[in-house]
Amino acid sequence: MSVLRIELRRSAAAGAALLALAVGVAALYIAPGRWSEGWMSLTLTVKEYMILLWPIALAAGAWQGRREHRAKVGELFATTPRSRIRRMLPVLVAMGSSVGLAFLLVVAAGGMRIASTAAYFPPDVVAITLVGALCLVAAAWLGLGIGRLLPTLVTAPVLAVAGVLLVFFTVIMRPDWMGAILSPAYGSTPFYPFQTIDPRVTAVLALFMGGLALTGVLLLVAGGRRASVAAVLPVLLGFGAAAAIVPRDEAALVAPVDPVARELVCTDDAPKVCVTRVHANVLDALTPLARQGLSVLAKMPNGPTQAHEDRRALFLEDAPARDADIVTIVVRIDDHGGLAHPDAVVPEMVFGLGTGYGNPECERNAAVERAAAYHLLGREPVSDVGVIPEMIEEDPQLNAEAATLWQGLQKLPAPEAIARVTAVRDAILACRDTTGLLSR
Repeated sequence: MSVLRIELRRSAAAGAALLALAVGVAALYIAPGRWSEGWMSLTLTVKEYMILLWPIALAAGAWQGRREHRAKVGELFATTPRSRIRRMLPVLVAMGSSVGLAFLLVVAAGGMRIASTAAYFPPDVVAITLVGALCLVAAAWLGLGIGRLLPTLVTAPVLAVAGVLLVFFTVIMRPDWMGAILSPAYGSTPFYPFQTIDPRVTAVLALFMGGLALTGVLLLVAGGRRASVAAVLPVLLGFGAAAAIVPRDEAALVAPVDPVARELVCTDDAPKVCVTRVHANVLDALTPLARQGLSVLAKMPNGPTQAHEDRRALFLEDAPARDADIVTIVVRIDDHGGLAHPDAVVPEMVFGLGTGYGNPECERNAAVERAAAYHLLGREPVSDVGVIPEMIEEDPQLNAEAATLWQGLQKLPAPEAIARVTAVRDAILACRDTTGLLSR
């Protein structure tokens, strides 16, 4: 323990850990909205930042690995009775534990922010986080081995650049199962809040990184050329074992769904409002807004009586079959884990006139739909820019046409105007052209 404490004070271990911790926390808090939805979003985001953290650990290990060469004490230490593995053990423990702990602290730093708002803790978070720490340990130990073999001043910076390129290109390499084995950042880009990483993908990454770590150890303690060449055997065996069990199906490799996080949590009373389990913390804030939207849609006969969060897994699924009794809501989470853009909830519910996702192959007249929706809302149409969060521009002619149609509706008796709006909704559901339905 005494030797280990000295190693922690005098080696690059503490500096590498502090640098990784600072970079990781800074990257997290530059864009907290990317991971404020919950624990899995946080874990995936930190995993994505492996493109920064993994090269730091690799370069730090290489810098430490050339210490004996830099101090010119290699021959002196070789004359001592202690074996090289015993002499290197404190270095390995210091570097590995420091960078591994730094990764855990980055996750903890984000967790402190979302602990009071995250409604669901997926068990997979623990395994993914521990394997992430293992990835940094493997990088540091591999760097130690390479730094000992190539003890030049440029080794560490070259490895840092190579590490960035390696993480990036292995994430996007094809086939996907190869990236799942090789990249510490694979599967990290969050597409939707109930995304996860298949446990088999986590396991194969652990196998490969374990082999890579052992290769680094053998390179560090190798006593000759043959031993150095034989050091690649663990990483080859790790890759082979991982390749034998890695899933090949796209559903497991590309943004798989956590079915528990996707389950609906609903209000006890009616009108029923439901959100996914991962967003259960915003149910109370969303409920009065969703019920206001339902009351607006109730102006039409046979309007929906329930509001559910949109649970589509983007890029993987088609729109589900429509339920006439349910209108879907896009739930957005702000930087602090609360409901984002509450002013957009009611308009977005009403803009589709309660028709759900609709058929993408059907003709849609945006001006007619906007005029009908704003008649239900009881106010003059305005541009979607500033109303819908993701909308950044639109043709100004669209809103001008909608405003003209809306003014025509205002001149009609209320029952007639509602009848025309209802005709627009029915035409959308029947995949008919809505043009002219408000102005006939």
